[in-house]
Amino acid sequence: MASGAETFTGHGADAKTAAPLAERFRPQSLGEVIGQQHLLGEDMPLRIAFESGQPHSCILWGPPGVGKTTLARLMAHSFDAHFISISAVLGGVKDIREAVEQASIWQGQGKRTIVFVDEVHRFNKSQQDAFLPHVESGLFTFIGATTENPSFEVNSALLSRAAVYVLQALGDGDLKQIIARVLSGRLLPAIENIADDAVDQLVAYADGDARRLLNTLESLDVAARREKKGASVVVTAAWLLKVLGQQMRRYDKGGEQFYDTISALHKSVRGSDPDAALYWLVRMLDGGAEPKYMARRLVRMASEDIGLADPRALRMALDAAEVYERLGSPEGELALAQCVIYLAVAPKSNAVYKAFNEAKALVKKDGTRPVPLHLRNAPTGLMKDLDYGKNYRYAHDEEDGFAAGETYFPEGMAEPGFYRPVNRGLEIRIADKLRELREKNAQQN
Repeated sequence: MASGAETFTGHGADAKTAAPLAERFRPQSLGEVIGQQHLLGEDMPLRIAFESGQPHSCILWGPPGVGKTTLARLMAHSFDAHFISISAVLGGVKDIREAVEQASIWQGQGKRTIVFVDEVHRFNKSQQDAFLPHVESGLFTFIGATTENPSFEVNSALLSRAAVYVLQALGDGDLKQIIARVLSGRLLPAIENIADDAVDQLVAYADGDARRLLNTLESLDVAARREKKGASVVVTAAWLLKVLGQQMRRYDKGGEQFYDTISALHKSVRGSDPDAALYWLVRMLDGGAEPKYMARRLVRMASEDIGLADPRALRMALDAAEVYERLGSPEGELALAQCVIYLAVAPKSNAVYKAFNEAKALVKKDGTRPVPLHLRNAPTGLMKDLDYGKNYRYAHDEEDGFAAGETYFPEGMAEPGFYRPVNRGLEIRIADKLRELREKNAQQN
């Protein structure tokens, strides 16, 4: 087959010592799978699917290193099916065509086929559509793996023919169990043991990704062999830091995790929780989010969720962005932290945000009403002769700088009442002022 696809028998090949640790550790039975008990536990959906004996097309959605490929291979093993793996990153229509040919041969011999597409969201619409007739005819069972939300990345036609199983990042207990199994299985010959504080650091570094954890353990084993030349090593936190260095945690800057985290930050600010807001800000910075992007988001929060309840918030956000521009990382990030805490504790109002959206909606559906004559500009004599600006009342010449009873909307248009101040922060005083002005208008009408 082409480079984008590979085939395996239902039972797979024996693990070889030369294979990467992640491959040697790959579970060979459902009982060896660590994590995903919400799908694989007793009476859980995937467990039922395995025990039914009837394969069905599905999408495995979850972050990297949580077992998507492993589960697909175990399905092939469980159903005694021929397993064809296609990488959507490397493959294309040619690989799909070859998979169809292979499945047809195996069908003729009375054997099932499972076609597994890794990173299925990388295939375009036409490539995804190519699977549809063969899934419908039962030529093969389709299994797609994706790190992206299938609602947005998988064609609705294909999605409607496949069950979606959501896999979760592995918990700390799951990752510690993996470390324990690797050590007990003597899969790291140069490492005798790993100290508890080093285990905690490895778990934090893996960030829910089993593959990353296994690759890291393998790197440590190589480093231990070079350092001790045959003697086994006890991995300590200090030695671990020396070997790994200050590496960043896994962070998908363009994927769903990114937007989930910025959503958590925004909602923590809106919910007036400074500690949570600061936590999510640091999570994003630690994960590699661009601080300039974070500064732009803070400006948005200041306008959208605080508004006129505390107009200083917008200035604080703009100042934080400017400070970061001048200082850069890491010093400039302190200004972002200061801003996040200020926004979180500031009084909240979305009155301006709501008013703006209501005004946009009205203008979009309403006709183009003419500007009243008294509000028009009259820079020429002709315009004055046409009554442009006639009877306009200059507010600064009126008592208290307010032309009571004057109208500023197009003729025949009722006042829509877009802006409704909330009873928080400065908007309490703004509401009092508007109430006073409306009373003066009412006295003139």
